[in-house]
Amino acid sequence: MLITFSRTLSHIPHLETFLGERVHWCLRPPQTPPDAVVGWGHKATAEKARRYAAQRGIPYIAVEDGFLRSLDLGARHAPPLSLVVDRSGIYYDASAPSDLENLLNRSGWETPELLASARQAMTDIRAFCLSKYNHAPAAGPDLLGRDDAPRVLIIDQSYGDSSVTLGQAGEESFIRMLEEARSRFPHGRLFVKTHPDTLAGFKRGYLYDHLPGDVTLIARDVAPLSLLAQADAVFCVTSQMGMEALLLSKPVYCFGMPFYAGWGLTTDALSCPRRVHRRTLEELFAAAYILYPRYINPVSGERCDIHNVIRRLALQREKNEANRGLHACYGFFGWKHPHARACLQSTDASFRFFRHFHGQERALACAVRHGGDVVAWSPQCPDDSLEQRCRKQGRPFARMEDGFIRSVGLGSNFKLPYSLTLDRSGIYYDPERPSDLEHILNNIRRRPDHGELCARAKILRQTIVQTGITKYNVGENHIATTHWPKDRRILLVPGQVEDDASVRKGGCGISSNLELLQTVRAHNPDAFIVYKPHPDVESGNRKGKMDGQKMRSLADEVVRDIHMGVLLSRVDEVHTLTSLSGFEALLRGLEVCTYGGPFYAGWGLTKDFADPGLPFFARRSAWLILDELVAGTLLLYPTYYDWPTRSFCLPEDVVQYRLLQPPLPVSRSPFKRLFSALLAWLQMWR
Repeated sequence: MLITFSRTLSHIPHLETFLGERVHWCLRPPQTPPDAVVGWGHKATAEKARRYAAQRGIPYIAVEDGFLRSLDLGARHAPPLSLVVDRSGIYYDASAPSDLENLLNRSGWETPELLASARQAMTDIRAFCLSKYNHAPAAGPDLLGRDDAPRVLIIDQSYGDSSVTLGQAGEESFIRMLEEARSRFPHGRLFVKTHPDTLAGFKRGYLYDHLPGDVTLIARDVAPLSLLAQADAVFCVTSQMGMEALLLSKPVYCFGMPFYAGWGLTTDALSCPRRVHRRTLEELFAAAYILYPRYINPVSGERCDIHNVIRRLALQREKNEANRGLHACYGFFGWKHPHARACLQSTDASFRFFRHFHGQERALACAVRHGGDVVAWSPQCPDDSLEQRCRKQGRPFARMEDGFIRSVGLGSNFKLPYSLTLDRSGIYYDPERPSDLEHILNNIRRRPDHGELCARAKILRQTIVQTGITKYNVGENHIATTHWPKDRRILLVPGQVEDDASVRKGGCGISSNLELLQTVRAHNPDAFIVYKPHPDVESGNRKGKMDGQKMRSLADEVVRDIHMGVLLSRVDEVHTLTSLSGFEALLRGLEVCTYGGPFYAGWGLTKDFADPGLPFFARRSAWLILDELVAGTLLLYPTYYDWPTRSFCLPEDVVQYRLLQPPLPVSRSPFKRLFSALLAWLQMWR
């Protein structure tokens, strides 16, 4: 049994998974001695736990944040993606050994596979500009000025921080560091970087009151690696930024004894006789970042490796940076406001919503006034008038729509979406103009991570097919097909919402389900045609019902309320106008014939019956393999959001850990859902 006296520590998400055992929070020491006591490192708040363990002769387990922790600060209650669990000491306490120090003093663990993994992780950390915290924007390219003189970066830290006091340092170490930097670089330009907690107002620093006039204080929060990349030399006491400077091959001068000092990689003012080995940077990184910490996938709640966390933090950082600023959102029903906030989430984002009473004009005026962008719910913005006005005013404009792997249940029934698309060029279902998806697919082979993306896409595609996942994941899982003919091709024609923008924009001359069925029958007079009406039409939420007699005269069978994944496993071909079912059929290796301009047509994977002279065929210049189409469409284009953890996530998370679980609740209260349904019904008949 493990116990802790820290209520805060006991509330860390997935703590049991991190430790491998359950931890019980105790207000008072229990009468029965536990197997071990868990505390927060060697900080003063853990003194009670350490004293209790020492008095009773039981182990003390120190828990601390890992070196790749989270998007936002721990002081703002962002849950950690990594923790270190140390049974010998703790990495920042140089007065005694730690599991990390013991590991670096041993040999035999430095396998070629581990070091190759370390090199890949180091490359990715540099590429994605990752650090312990990842909420800060990148430093401006000239923050440290030109390189005509040495640029010396001096790292301040939070006053009284345990890593300083236990790293054999104090206030005098910072004063000495500043003097040494001026002495070593008499003609250099000196900069002092404050700690994020100091900037956030939680703590004060060491050097603020000791800065000479010729030293520049960097009192803004910037991504550490983006700042370190501009420095010619880095001076630190025990800050993690010293380790990150080593990752960038910068000379590092240490005035305390951090975990990365004493191994021959830094110039040290102090020494630690226990550290007897000389280590390469790859070995130090492998020990400190791969073997020492424990990583968690917050969506599954399971342990994972450093590469999964790097990919996750890179995604969160990318979205956080892209979403900074004010977003004037137009055309969103009230129940869709949380969707927009999720897709546009950032540590530095704000929102205003406009719909009625000259909503477009007010949204644009708000964006101009606050220097933000305009984001429109795409179906509510059918023409280009708002986009053109935004361009004239110099404001960015984007369209938002549901993603391709959305939810368990219909969007028109107010189910929360796991994916949304945000397109600043057009929108994927409108072939009349370029879109971000087209750009992604045309250039996917030029990406440096092309191989990795295709490998991920292949696994994701196989998982989707094996589990039967589709966009909405509704319908029965069984269908009787014994009466279907064995000697005729089985064609599926998925019905669509006739006033849907994808039909209006991409129909290429066909505007109704009846016209589509007539066209398919004309091209395939001897085939067995199965027609499936659209779920939104069947539910009565949208327009597109067909006369029953005409439908039966063209289709050999009409199926309703059957899961699309099950249906696709029973047919030979899919013939469609612009339906996403065509893309889902491609995932399953079926032949797909298109009669309109869906996003997956024109790349060499479908048989296209639309006029080949249409502009979108010329724009789609790449000849793709299936996994390239999947990578662009499912990995790169949509934004995936995990509602339980309130964070951006990977498509693999949604497919493996969310869509196969019980569905999320609907977006709003029953009254608001009823009111929104009434509005949707009125819109259908307006």
